[in-house]
Amino acid sequence: MAGVQSEEFDRRMMAIAVRLAQRGLGNVAPNPAVGTLVVDEEAGEVIARGWTQPGGRPHAETEALGRAGTRARGATLYSTLEPCSHYGQTPPCADAVIAAGIKRVVVGIEDPDPRVAGRGLERMRRAGIAVTRGVLARQCDWVARGHILRITERRPFVQVKMALDVDGGVPRGSQGRPSWVTGEAARAHGHLLRARADAIAVGRVTVEDDDPDLTCRLPGLLHRTPIRVVLAGRGLPSPGSRLALTAGRHPVWIIAGPHADLGVRTLLERAGCRFFDVASVGDRPWLPAAMEALVAAGITRLLVEGGPTLWRAFFDNGIPDEVVQYRRGERGAPAAERDLLGYVRRDMFELVSSARMGGDGLYVFRRRRGA
Repeated sequence: MAGVQSEEFDRRMMAIAVRLAQRGLGNVAPNPAVGTLVVDEEAGEVIARGWTQPGGRPHAETEALGRAGTRARGATLYSTLEPCSHYGQTPPCADAVIAAGIKRVVVGIEDPDPRVAGRGLERMRRAGIAVTRGVLARQCDWVARGHILRITERRPFVQVKMALDVDGGVPRGSQGRPSWVTGEAARAHGHLLRARADAIAVGRVTVEDDDPDLTCRLPGLLHRTPIRVVLAGRGLPSPGSRLALTAGRHPVWIIAGPHADLGVRTLLERAGCRFFDVASVGDRPWLPAAMEALVAAGITRLLVEGGPTLWRAFFDNGIPDEVVQYRRGERGAPAAERDLLGYVRRDMFELVSSARMGGDGLYVFRRRRGA
């Protein structure tokens, strides 16, 4: 297979690998979510598939090679991320590729981890393997974005979820009563976002007003509930909140300032909550320090829910990478034609997709390259 036909085939195979990588999102941190195929190019046949397994190991490459067995010899391996070249808790994936007799490797992007950073590709080239890189690089970069930002900026990938009513408002609950804005389809999609996050963050006010449990309530996915993070600062959530009362089943982390109430903190710690002490600005945690604390604890993908005050704080610090906005119905111009309620500048974010979910609109905005 050669020329344009080969390039198109490479793109098709890498698109499958990207979808495989997405299976690991929210379930493999601090390792990256990777997708891998072992392919017989001449026959146009996918021999085996692999993706990063829960907890980050086994890696996608060794999963695919193990399933391919002896059929890997002479085949082509597609991987969204460069195979690793260092010894960690497992041997280098690049060595496994060489040992399997792979004749060609196609990767989406190089791994920015300084322990790898092109060394895996070079090791395979020296072993006589043909290497092609940069296939569907943008898509591969996006699925690995949390891993990349952990290394390059010492922060997680941050996705902000907004649920707005028909007028662009945010209703508040009280005393634990839900203040649902959107319909069932949009709420289910929001729970899928939770399943694909390592952690979910809200502010103390949301805990007080809504008393949420922040679990993933999709059928069969309760175990994919992310770590629940409260950005508290000086004021702490109640030890009687649902989060505190369920901390033994689903982890709760609290980002606190240096002047938080010691008595309340003690009660929350006894309930199983884990505390992170960071610098504060006023009575709120300084978000860049909070992000660094989370990434140091292994978080690579953070979903921010909460409300307008928390959203504004993240945007003011230039942190969000993606905005997922749900709107109940529409009046006038659709949300895609408006600024996001003044939270972000349109020169920094671009609309990448939109859809209807029952009576609701779904709009996904991503940070522009270089913004």
